[in-house]
Amino acid sequence: MDAVLFDMDGLLVDTERVWFEVEEEVIGRLGGTWGPEHQEQLVGGSWERTVAYMLALTRTDVDPAIVGEWLIEGMESRLSTGVVLMPGALDLLRSLGDHGIRAGLVTSSLRVIADAVLKSVGREYFEVIVTADDVARTKPDPEPYLTAATLLAVDPARCVVLEDSPNGVASATAAGCRVVAVPSVLPITPAAGRLVMPSLLDVNVDLLRSHVL
Repeated sequence: MDAVLFDMDGLLVDTERVWFEVEEEVIGRLGGTWGPEHQEQLVGGSWERTVAYMLALTRTDVDPAIVGEWLIEGMESRLSTGVVLMPGALDLLRSLGDHGIRAGLVTSSLRVIADAVLKSVGREYFEVIVTADDVARTKPDPEPYLTAATLLAVDPARCVVLEDSPNGVASATAAGCRVVAVPSVLPITPAAGRLVMPSLLDVNVDLLRSHVL
């Protein structure tokens, strides 16, 4: 195993709940209502898709850039007080460091959101960070994970990706990576090259290494 690549929202940190609050607030400003069934449509998706979905749902003609600014402002405001790491996340990051295993962060969020999260998590755990600002096509396209592997100069087939969403799993699989899924909002089933675990508490270095062999 040459590297472990982490998704961010819902996998590394408990931000899906925060996203829901912000999305609900923005939809209210657009004159609509928001529920879990709407969030499920967007888990692991791109920034542009989120904004487009909101505008289509509310049938408003607000400038997409303005809606994007509302989302960023809401997230930055909430993340400024810190984030909640998912159970087992910090221990796993520390264990990878202790074993000299390289790690990267690959997220569909914008760089400004990732930077806000990393103030709490710790930038030092990740050798590379790939955000929506760094690619032309976000998850489920393989580009984000291929970009991370290229930056690390490693073979994607020797990388293990930790993901919580079907979009993220599809991206990692298409890139040729092994996947360990820890589902959050949407269910994920086991498949060839894919393990499904209930929590990061159940994931350790030995498990990750065995998944590449």
